[in-house]
Amino acid sequence: MDHDIAIIGAGPAGMAAAIEAKRSGAGSVIIIDRDIETGGILNQCIHSGFGLLRFNEELTGPEYAERYSRSMCEAGVTVLPDTMVMSLQCNGHEKIVRAINPSHGIMEIRAKAVILAMGCRERTRGAIQIPGDRPSGVLTAGAAQRYVNIEGHKVGRKVVVLGSGDIGLIMARRLTLEGAKVLACVEIMPYSSGLNRNIVQCLDDFGIPLLLSHAVTKITGKRRLEGVVIAEVGKDRIPVAGTERFVECDTLLLSVGLIPENEITAGAGIEIDPGTRGPYVDGSMETSMEGVFACGNVVHVNDLVDYVSMEGEKAGRSAADYVRAGAEAKGRKIGVLAGNGVSYVVPQHLSPVTGPGTTEFSLRADRVFKNAYLVLRDETGTVMKRVRRPRITPGEMERISIKNETMSSDSDMTISIEEV
Repeated sequence: MDHDIAIIGAGPAGMAAAIEAKRSGAGSVIIIDRDIETGGILNQCIHSGFGLLRFNEELTGPEYAERYSRSMCEAGVTVLPDTMVMSLQCNGHEKIVRAINPSHGIMEIRAKAVILAMGCRERTRGAIQIPGDRPSGVLTAGAAQRYVNIEGHKVGRKVVVLGSGDIGLIMARRLTLEGAKVLACVEIMPYSSGLNRNIVQCLDDFGIPLLLSHAVTKITGKRRLEGVVIAEVGKDRIPVAGTERFVECDTLLLSVGLIPENEITAGAGIEIDPGTRGPYVDGSMETSMEGVFACGNVVHVNDLVDYVSMEGEKAGRSAADYVRAGAEAKGRKIGVLAGNGVSYVVPQHLSPVTGPGTTEFSLRADRVFKNAYLVLRDETGTVMKRVRRPRITPGEMERISIKNETMSSDSDMTISIEEV
């Protein structure tokens, strides 16, 4: 099976990349996904709030996915569902995707360019190592979302949510609407890791308490969860003795972070950024492997699906340009570094760009700032751009752009957060 571009993952990033690649002149484009239908996680996100930036209207997750799926079919993209990708290899200018499905068995898909769009996965109980029993009733927020929204099951009656990620906040509201009693949302950090709008709409509007600087320190129950122990934590995130209290519940939802799905990426020898846990990319979303691009949550965890789609479009456009023009000598790479207060920046490096247009950077803060500036400087310390923000939190991704004509081909850049 030979194609111009092969895309791994048919979620919002992969679908957007496929459509834009076809619009940009790519010939044969194939998109591969392990699920039986396209759309990825959007299919279980039945709440509204999607598409405000992309379509200028409010859609549910399935509605958003359907628009892209329809456009993808109209563009002539080949869809290969129910297929598990096992590995990616680069053989010169040819990329080989090895995959397996029930219809064809093991197959090799050859492409001139590959786009990685595998999304991310949830951290589980094993990742955070909560001591105690191992009863049923402890599950990730995403798993609960699928059980409730896709399969029509109730997951519990008395619920505690650990972590304040967006999926956990949304499921706190969803389970309340299904008749469950959500007792609390417990967050170990002194700030929420979710969007402020979700705190208001999912917790405050339903009277669900958010316990900041708290942790679940023990799980009890034999066959089914019977309760959890909650305690306050200090600045060192260690439980404070004497603050423990037992909360009776039958369900614990874990919303304790997302991890970019990059086993295929690492297996191919592509460099991974320890800050994002996704591949290093340049301004065109190309990874350290020539002709392999990446976009969306496989690169870094985004807040909004609209940003995921925009990154997908950029990757699709860049992959089509690569197929048409072939590899080009890019010369010196301009490094983009995370400075004071910044945990990561994407893209991590750029190739010098001339002419009109802008380059946009996504970043996250490593703590809460009030009344601060996003500052972009060159190696000499000269300020290239400064943008004021009334509040910056780790739970909300920040974006800053710069005109291409203002960048120097000889100087790395640093993005920092500076308080007023």
